[in-house]
Amino acid sequence: MLSDDDHLHLRCGHHSRTPTIIEADTIVHWGDAPTPRATARSVLREIDRCAGTEQFFVALESSLRLGLVAPHDLAWLHERTNDRAREAIAFARDDADSGLESLIRWRLRHWQLDVRAQVSVLGVGRVDLLIDGRLIVEADGRENHAGAERRHHDLVRDAASAAWGYRTLRFDYALIVHDWDLVERAILGALGLG
Repeated sequence: MLSDDDHLHLRCGHHSRTPTIIEADTIVHWGDAPTPRATARSVLREIDRCAGTEQFFVALESSLRLGLVAPHDLAWLHERTNDRAREAIAFARDDADSGLESLIRWRLRHWQLDVRAQVSVLGVGRVDLLIDGRLIVEADGRENHAGAERRHHDLVRDAASAAWGYRTLRFDYALIVHDWDLVERAILGALGLG
């Protein structure tokens, strides 16, 4: 039995029985004892059911990056999910290095932009996202961009990218997750689409 704050995961089978005490706001997930690979695809299906397509997409890209799902797992998911999840499966890739990168790409998908993750840019190095070949977007999680030394490194990279004709936008977790409208307007404005 695995548990987190709001979810309780229970194994089905002839020896399973419903616990006698479950909090009223707890979501119970039932499933057979799966193999490790089946676990990843089963968990992904539950994420789609409970948390929605956006979270499913982020988890799916992370699973692809880590090699936890294979083409037959994607086919299995495709057969057992809804149309929005199928859109996410078709759109998913294995190049994002963080959930924030995946989230940005997912949220920009309707703009028909060329959004590539983890691209090497001459004179700059590897960047989180390169949009339409000219806009660098860095998704700065706290753990990777805290401190004066890291801040200086980021500023040097931004100056180098400008010297090569790129524009760089940096967004932290809070902006991407909680103030998406501003992030989207900034990206579109930098591309001349605002």
